[in-house]
Amino acid sequence: MRRVPGQHPHRPDPAKDSGRADVDPTDVDLRVLFGESTAVFASLAGPAHMVESANPAFFRALGAGPRVRTGVPLGQLLPEPAGQGLIGLLDRVYRSGVPRTGRDARVLLDDGAEPREALFDFSYEPRVDSGGNVTGVRVIGVETTQVRQAQRFTAEHRALLEQIARQAPLHEVLDGMARAMEELSPEDLVVSVLLADPEGRRLVHGAAPSLPDFYNRAVDGIDIGEGSGSCGTAAHRRETVVVGDIATDPLWDDFRDLARRAGLAACWSTPVLGRDGALLGTFAMYHRAPRLPQAADLALARLFADTAALAVERQRAEAARSAAEARERAAREDLAFLLRASTALTVDLDAVQTLERLAASCAPRLAPLCAVDVVENGRLRRVATAAPDERRRAVLASHAPVHDDGDVVARVLATRASEVARRAPAGPGPWQDLGVTGYLCIPLLDRGTAFGTVTLLSTEAEPFDGHRVALAEELARRAASAARNARQYTHRVTLARDLQAGLLMPELPDVPGADVATSYHPAGEGLDIGGDFYDVFPLDDGRWAFLLGDVCGRGAIAATTTALVRHTARAVAPLLPGPEDVVAAVNRALVNRPGSHGTGFVTLVYGRLTPTGHGLDVELVRAGHTLPLHLDARHATRLVDAPGSLLGISAETDVVSRTLHLDPHESLLLYTDGITEARDDSGEQFGEKRLAEAVAGTPPRPSAQQVVDALGRAVRDFTGGQDIDDDRAVLVLTAT
Repeated sequence: MRRVPGQHPHRPDPAKDSGRADVDPTDVDLRVLFGESTAVFASLAGPAHMVESANPAFFRALGAGPRVRTGVPLGQLLPEPAGQGLIGLLDRVYRSGVPRTGRDARVLLDDGAEPREALFDFSYEPRVDSGGNVTGVRVIGVETTQVRQAQRFTAEHRALLEQIARQAPLHEVLDGMARAMEELSPEDLVVSVLLADPEGRRLVHGAAPSLPDFYNRAVDGIDIGEGSGSCGTAAHRRETVVVGDIATDPLWDDFRDLARRAGLAACWSTPVLGRDGALLGTFAMYHRAPRLPQAADLALARLFADTAALAVERQRAEAARSAAEARERAAREDLAFLLRASTALTVDLDAVQTLERLAASCAPRLAPLCAVDVVENGRLRRVATAAPDERRRAVLASHAPVHDDGDVVARVLATRASEVARRAPAGPGPWQDLGVTGYLCIPLLDRGTAFGTVTLLSTEAEPFDGHRVALAEELARRAASAARNARQYTHRVTLARDLQAGLLMPELPDVPGADVATSYHPAGEGLDIGGDFYDVFPLDDGRWAFLLGDVCGRGAIAATTTALVRHTARAVAPLLPGPEDVVAAVNRALVNRPGSHGTGFVTLVYGRLTPTGHGLDVELVRAGHTLPLHLDARHATRLVDAPGSLLGISAETDVVSRTLHLDPHESLLLYTDGITEARDDSGEQFGEKRLAEAVAGTPPRPSAQQVVDALGRAVRDFTGGQDIDDDRAVLVLTAT
């Protein structure tokens, strides 16, 4: 058989076929595929079953051809031995007068073309005369080949659609489709499905269950283009390509030997197109002998190509959905990773620990090895490393980068730009020992200035892609911000501590005849300077001055006020006769301070100690502060009431001096309102009653420190150890 160059079978024109322009092409294919049934008729007379009349289809069914005429007994026309069965059936109908039927009788039709086997349903009815005598038999047959074929096709097609609907794997759907078509075809048919690659340049293996493996491997990945066999050409032209004889067709010049080895002689390929016209693949029908397709063959190919398109589009849509879900899931995982890492980076405000957590967050999520280097005093210092095991971590930690153009860390610090490579760093280092295959070095920036780098080292074949680079850079940006905040916080805390230390006594003095103890707990994390203060200092005449107070507010303004009170008191106390005069001088200093130094009020207890042979004489004044507490030798407590107004509010002071004597082992307790106003979980305050009970519960003859410790325990037990929201200061003076 031969193929006419440039001739390609086309889908029948629906408008011509039906007279309507809107006919569904699929319906046309189905009508072409299943055709019209053939009916046979013959009227037989007498016991010899003489053929009196018959239609041409009856003679074709017998294979007799146009040479047959009526007037011949049927037995002479039927081939042996099948004819004996039919003659016997006709004899029984003739003798009994009872009609009979036969279903799915196999008949070989020969109409001058290639013979074909067909299925028929027959009915045999007796012919009777006016007297009721049987005179012959009437034979009527209807071909059911197309009906049975349609039933098989419908079942197979429905099974394929069910597979597609339940999202069976594409290779299973295509493999089942190829096998179904091979089974439906009476010819020696071999089916192959090739799929277009994502770029639309090649065809890759889809399904070909009856082709040899060597053939499938050879055509897997063939180019799409003119002259690339039937399939490559059909994909290129976007139309069916029929090659009736592979041995002579030029489209098969590059594949002729391959086809011969596989025993293939003809190939008809139909492109598989999506609803948008996009190329999805090809559907090929191979034959073992040269031949051209009939209209039904091409209709069947188009129907299955459409089914293949549905399966491929469904698979691609599912793949796109899965890919979108994977991207969304990866984005959520990335966000969760960044949130966890950010939380870890800010868990405390220590710059070194922040960078150590940066290294721990990077490995192994972004790379198995990580090192963080910072610039300190003009030199590079490796402050953090992470690795899968301690040996490699130690090896990485022992390597010190240098300020040299050949070192990647130095280059990144200079350029302030990330550097990535699929090789080990060029400079000296333990790269071979660690198995490094690539690196990513990212600068740590503080307001545009690089203060360090984070270096990720890979030991994989494909070290870093764009996604990991972007994720690492975002993490480095957050880490740099956290490290900057931590350094600023550390600097402020150090400054606050230094300033607080300057405002508080570095150590308690030895006071003759007295045991002195203090306690100070600032609120919060110690970032701001507290407003509570105390002091004990000597006077020129052998007496000692003491004070404890509270400045309204916190921070630098409170610190300047604290310093003003303490230094004013120390300066004027030796020069003025009594505590009232010292407090008045402090009040004048507060009232006359510049507005930029604060306007808050101050509460204060100020007094003088005079050692005696049998204890301490105390003279004190109270300016709006909490009442001092006197603990006597019998462990009885009483509040020392000394009326007095706040300082820093008015130019006039209104304070009253009080005196008392402390016998040996008696104590005077001064405290700020952070003690009595401490609250438990229910919001109840500690109060003066619990204060007195805690002090009274100390051991006999308590030292000043024992009184301080007992009060501290009582407050902690009451509050449950929770963070305090106000400073707490205590000063205890015990006579010895």
